[in-house]
Amino acid sequence: MASLPKHADVVIIGQGGIVGASVAHHLIEQGWQNIIGLEKSAIPSDISSTSHASDFCFMTAHDKMSCYTTTYSRRFYEQLGHYSRIGGMEVARVGDDERMEELKRKVGSGKAFGTNVSLIDPAGAKERFPLLEQSAIQGAMWDPDAGLVIPRSQRVAGLLIEEAVASGKLRTFANTPALAVDVQNGRVCGVETRKGYIETPLVVLAAGIWGPLVAEIAGARLPLMPIEHPLLFFGPYDAFAGTGKEIGYPLFRDQGNSSYMRDTGDPTTSEGGQIEWGYYEQVAPRLVHPRDIAEPTEARLSPSMRDLHADQVMHAYERAMEVMPILGDLGWDEKHSFNGLMSITVDGGSLVGESPETRGLWFCEAVWVKDGPGMGKVLADWMTTGRPALDPFGIDIARFYPVQKTPAYVYGRCVETGRKIYNPPVHPREPYENGRNLRRSPFWPREVELGAHFLEAAGWERAHGYAANEHLLDVYRERVPVREAEWDNRHFWRVSNAEHLALSENVGMVNLSHFAIYDVSGPDAEAFMEYLSVAKVGGHQPIGKGVYTHFLDAVGGVRSDLTVIRLAADAYRVVCGGDTGHRDLVWMQRMRKDRGFRVHFEDRSDALATLGLWGPNARTTLQAVADDPTGLDPERFPFATAREIRVRGLPVWAFRISYVGEQGWELYAPFSYGLALWDLLYEQGVTPVGIETYANTRRLEKSLRLQNVDLLTEYNLYEAGLARPKVKAADFHGKAAYVEQREREHQPAYLCTMTLQDNVDANGVARYPVGQWPILDPDTGAVLVDAAGRRSYTTSVVYGPSVGANIALGYLPVEYAQQGRTLTMEYFQEHYPLRVEAVGYRALYDPDNERPKS
Repeated sequence: MASLPKHADVVIIGQGGIVGASVAHHLIEQGWQNIIGLEKSAIPSDISSTSHASDFCFMTAHDKMSCYTTTYSRRFYEQLGHYSRIGGMEVARVGDDERMEELKRKVGSGKAFGTNVSLIDPAGAKERFPLLEQSAIQGAMWDPDAGLVIPRSQRVAGLLIEEAVASGKLRTFANTPALAVDVQNGRVCGVETRKGYIETPLVVLAAGIWGPLVAEIAGARLPLMPIEHPLLFFGPYDAFAGTGKEIGYPLFRDQGNSSYMRDTGDPTTSEGGQIEWGYYEQVAPRLVHPRDIAEPTEARLSPSMRDLHADQVMHAYERAMEVMPILGDLGWDEKHSFNGLMSITVDGGSLVGESPETRGLWFCEAVWVKDGPGMGKVLADWMTTGRPALDPFGIDIARFYPVQKTPAYVYGRCVETGRKIYNPPVHPREPYENGRNLRRSPFWPREVELGAHFLEAAGWERAHGYAANEHLLDVYRERVPVREAEWDNRHFWRVSNAEHLALSENVGMVNLSHFAIYDVSGPDAEAFMEYLSVAKVGGHQPIGKGVYTHFLDAVGGVRSDLTVIRLAADAYRVVCGGDTGHRDLVWMQRMRKDRGFRVHFEDRSDALATLGLWGPNARTTLQAVADDPTGLDPERFPFATAREIRVRGLPVWAFRISYVGEQGWELYAPFSYGLALWDLLYEQGVTPVGIETYANTRRLEKSLRLQNVDLLTEYNLYEAGLARPKVKAADFHGKAAYVEQREREHQPAYLCTMTLQDNVDANGVARYPVGQWPILDPDTGAVLVDAAGRRSYTTSVVYGPSVGANIALGYLPVEYAQQGRTLTMEYFQEHYPLRVEAVGYRALYDPDNERPKS
């Protein structure tokens, strides 16, 4: 037996599954040498989710990262010779029109993000899958690249590990669980096992359903829970006897019944001669705490394979026979059917990246087999070069605030996520029911009284509009269209468009207390903020000056979009969006530590309540209650400056800036004074305006970009239309790449502002698009692709009531980025003309930006 090494460059905990194996493979591919892999059981694992996984791969999801990791994984498995590209279909039953619309949406997402799915009719579905009851469905989506990892992902994991061990760069230790992770001063120093201690600066956690337990001993929280997934086998089924095939028919998903099905091929193959039917419980999914998972010696089958009870599946099984009658003809193999444990997270996304709590602790958790090699590559790229190929915002473990990793929050959100794995279709604006009312501003009681329509972001309750403002619809009825299509109108309140218009004609206030606010101070504060920021924030910048700026990654990708205000010679205030704020904080803290800057962070997010006061009458309104009215005159309070004022004695830090294209201020007050500030302004006749105006409608009318949506690390500031007129002399992170990008003759793509020229569908219904949709060449019908291989889609789209049009942002290849050019946007399988109104940044509303500075 090999002795445990004393030192490793990196230790992988959970080596035996497809994720751990893929991480090791890709680290070696990136040049890593001294890797140790630890596994609780055998290698490859015989107790993990990989050991019982169904191993099928569908390519399409509604987010770009998932499509990237799945298509990469499919190619990876194929290159190994361990993939059967048999194809797969998803069906919509007769009467389930919502599911049929969802299939249309998936085809749109596939085009936007690079998969090859299309719609087929019932006859085409029957031709591909003869077991189907054709009369039961109204249509299907066909994925020609879908298929099965063969003979098992468990076997592929074993082959990858064998190859890595043979290279001499990976040493593995089966039946060697990590007992402790040695963390000193917030950093990983080593791993303790029964066989000894391994000194290492880096640990990768790929332990799947056991992940939270290992994270806990390393001082971190992992917002994940194991969930039971019923998996049943029926047989014998010998239609493919003698073929040697691992699978004969395409994969089949009946997501409206929250289920899927596949055959297991030739009876002589690994699990052949059966029909496998899987189900995700929609009503009461069964979560299991990791500490309650059985030990290998206690489990009937395996710790990750729990006993199945027929009542879990009976209703869905009976419905399944309506579409697949053969399930009623074959016998149920009760002995080998089980509840497989898999990982579910609080938002349904994978958990990847370095732990915010513990430096050197990296996660690659909650990853499906279909994404295993892709996520292994993402993590290896990230650990090696500092960034993956695509912006990892949606999988980065740092996306969660601490409150979103507490036990009650994790359980409630995981239950809700578990209910929606397959069904119902999840709307892009879909609110969670659990984990609500965690973070509420001091204005919340007044908002409730006004009939606020709340959605949630980063734990904050945010009003998108107010029922009390319905009377404004009488004033603006002709300018606020009714959304007849239910999908377009879902989780949208028409009154918000009326509020938008009222603000532009008079004055409104928007609750912005979700802002993430960090005060940075210390002897190196100026140098630190200068190093992070593309814009000049130090030097001659006076105290009180606010600067809109960006943080870049090392190759010039746009990592953060925020505002920096100088508070003193050695102090700054950083204001971030609530959704991005925690990632920004974690990144700043790491940059400080890694580069030795002497600065201190103070999180003011829960101490300062923020109201945006905007509109042509914002100044006169604020002057009416200000202790020093003349101090608000334009010449005494210039645009983009901030200072302390008093409003009827209340202490307010006022920042003259605008994200809604009108004059006014962001007003910051201690939480204890917040309600009094609201009441003062409300008594002056200020209209409460929902966040919809701020975050969506006026944002797009002003062509303003949003981080993680329009601004991503795979694009640069020149492409986004946000580069500075000059490059500052001071060094900043990503400067070399930024200068190189500046010297190009042109960029591969440019972020353009576009408008729909016609939005009436084939049924005569005016559409108001929601979500991200492909942009096509109107002559060929092909999705636009730039020279870097990036596909064009609507990064943002919304109806702008002030300009009276559906407005979209999207990156277009340079040869298509021409003002006045008409392209095509696909929306639920219908095509609409899309005209380019501006290349780069130029607003449709008040293009010269005179109103905010008035």
